[in-house]
Amino acid sequence: MANWTSYLATTREIAVSVEPVYDEAHSSPGSSQYFWAYRVTIENQGRETVQLLSRHWMITNGRGEFTEVKGPGVVGEQPVLKPGQSYVYTSGCPLNTPSGMMGGAYQMETASGEQFDIEIPTFSLDIPERGGLVN
Repeated sequence: MANWTSYLATTREIAVSVEPVYDEAHSSPGSSQYFWAYRVTIENQGRETVQLLSRHWMITNGRGEFTEVKGPGVVGEQPVLKPGQSYVYTSGCPLNTPSGMMGGAYQMETASGEQFDIEIPTFSLDIPERGGLVN
């Protein structure tokens, strides 16, 4: 796998960084199957304890075809982050084109019950040998 490139967004003192990498071992270009792994770090830089309730991903392939993925938590968990704490997980995304992009939002909740969305930065999914095309 190639080097990780990091994308960052901060909303309400919650920083989300994403590092995608093309996963050649799980891809089959001859069958139009391309797979990316991505590592997400969510860091609570604020003063309030928050919990991640749900995710909302927007995925676009190289032809501009759009897919939405919504659901509770991430990788089966709804982590609670106290001030100064981070949560890291790794997941993946299959595409039927050799490039695309992803982005979205996490729904968070404060200890007092206030719900708000935080940005997941939009990141590019490109095969490294393709000359660094950026979507």
